[in-house]
Amino acid sequence: MSTVTVERPGRSQRISDQRRSLPDGPGVYLFRDHKGKVLYVGKAKSLRKRVSSHFSKSHVRAADDMVEQIDHIEFVVTQSEAEAFLAEQNFIRQYRPRFNVRLRDDKSYPFIAISLDEDFPRVYFTRERHRRSRAYFGPFSNAKRVRETLDLLGKVFQYRTCEGTEPGRASGSPCLDYFIKRCQAPCVGYASKEEYRRGIDSIVAFLSGRYRQIERDLEAEMHDAADAQEFEQAALLRNRLKAVRSLLERQRIANEGVGTLDAIAVAAEGGDANAQVFQVRDGVLADRQSFYLENAGERPESEVAEEFILQYYATSPAIPPQVMVPPDLEAPDALAAALAERRGAAVEIRHAERGDKRRIFELALRNARLALDQDRLRSEHRRSQRIEGLEGLQEALGIDVVPMRIECFDISNLGETHTVASMVVLEGGAPKKSDYRRFGIRDAAQDDFAAMNEVLTRRMDQYADHRERSPHERGYDASFAAVPALIVIDGGKGQLSSGLEALQEFRDLGVRVVSLAKRIEEVFVPGRSDPLLLPTDSPALHLLQRARDEAHRFALDFHRGRRDRAMTRSVLDDLPAVGPARKRLLLTHFGSPDRFLTATREELEAVPGLPGKVARDIHWHVHKTD
Repeated sequence: MSTVTVERPGRSQRISDQRRSLPDGPGVYLFRDHKGKVLYVGKAKSLRKRVSSHFSKSHVRAADDMVEQIDHIEFVVTQSEAEAFLAEQNFIRQYRPRFNVRLRDDKSYPFIAISLDEDFPRVYFTRERHRRSRAYFGPFSNAKRVRETLDLLGKVFQYRTCEGTEPGRASGSPCLDYFIKRCQAPCVGYASKEEYRRGIDSIVAFLSGRYRQIERDLEAEMHDAADAQEFEQAALLRNRLKAVRSLLERQRIANEGVGTLDAIAVAAEGGDANAQVFQVRDGVLADRQSFYLENAGERPESEVAEEFILQYYATSPAIPPQVMVPPDLEAPDALAAALAERRGAAVEIRHAERGDKRRIFELALRNARLALDQDRLRSEHRRSQRIEGLEGLQEALGIDVVPMRIECFDISNLGETHTVASMVVLEGGAPKKSDYRRFGIRDAAQDDFAAMNEVLTRRMDQYADHRERSPHERGYDASFAAVPALIVIDGGKGQLSSGLEALQEFRDLGVRVVSLAKRIEEVFVPGRSDPLLLPTDSPALHLLQRARDEAHRFALDFHRGRRDRAMTRSVLDDLPAVGPARKRLLLTHFGSPDRFLTATREELEAVPGLPGKVARDIHWHVHKTD
């Protein structure tokens, strides 16, 4: 990567010199701010011309904001525009720039995974996609629809749902799934490895959209079974074939001549956008995905569509031979070349002008616009509720200003061990997770009152340490330097009293401090003997409850992590012949220390990569020491 840096006294002159130094060829450019954080990643056929276009007069507020924050420009020269497309996506995934188009919650979209590395593969729901030996289908935008798909596949193809690398359970008898025709019971030999694999191959074909192949294969297997006078098997295959044909006919939206394609349409307005992906396989609408996008740069729909297409297919294992796109993409040929490189075969990128394909694209576009309108209405409704809640708190607590920043504190412990505390922040009534902070309580034997006093004292110490610092100084923490309008303590009168003295400096600045007790949601206010009871349906109380519940969740997650790490150290570190690698292996296989402690000898021996003798020694050691 090259960085254009020319020392000049003024920022404008420095940026101007950097722009003139850019090459007139394809590549990727990165805008960074004064802290070195990547603001935006873009690709270009001509780096010099494309970067200059960002600095021309703009009427888009978000684009102007980005330009004002640019401190220096980095670039990577590529051989072609298609290569620039792929490099751009790698940088976007690496840096997650604020002004690029991004999928909302893009780390948590669900996939369907198939464990092809096992003799009898499992088909399961997952939000992770990191094992190379497994097949993944997705991403899907709706977890409910993924589970419905899995349910359908279970009814038609009867795959096993038991966990572990080997099918079956300790009793050695088939589970309920076999008796309700949801599993072929390979665990007791009712289905051979080859028969079971044929079913898995059909599932892969189904999820890949090869519906005609599934129909032909099922029909051929049915006739073969009938000719061999295996009438029970033939009836089973007939029922599968009927189920598949019924599903396909219900979802058919075009004739078979349409073939296999994805229709992708985008609607954008302001900082929000929605993308619809209609997956058509053999003329059948296999799935419809709806993705909400963050468009902080307020980029036009053509640019949003281009970035989304690359992000979507970067995680999708199946790229169809044809993709229907909006008519005004800047570089459809380069995009097609980039997708073809990922697919390993040609990909046609074009806009449909007539017939069924145009009808499918227009249907996707109408759905995108409708979804965006509905999302904006929901967002506006949530925003109005937050405003109503903030104004209600201002009035109920007698605060001079609307409490735009609210900090809430909670303590979490288990007896006298691993006591921790959390600080969560609501800004404008919405969680500001970048400002959340966690505290490990130093005196584990103290009670909740003393623990709350300690964490609030440390909060004030952090404020005193950071308020005099410059925001550009190393180690500066904007969350600790901020002054909240309202501090909420989880608890009753005792917790409130323990925190008032520690927060005196904040109180002198006009910060209001209250506590919220869980029993009947009483709000305790300093100087008032009776608690304040807000109406149960009031937005003000709902806002306090949301802050309290978020603080409790955040503290509990921290406490569980510390407890599990302590259990891991005390249990796994003392095991014979278990080093760091085998410790990770055991935790990955069983999921938690608790599950490991309850494992039978047979389950330990079944852990892949763990020698049988070591597994038996571990089992003896754990049960010897109870």
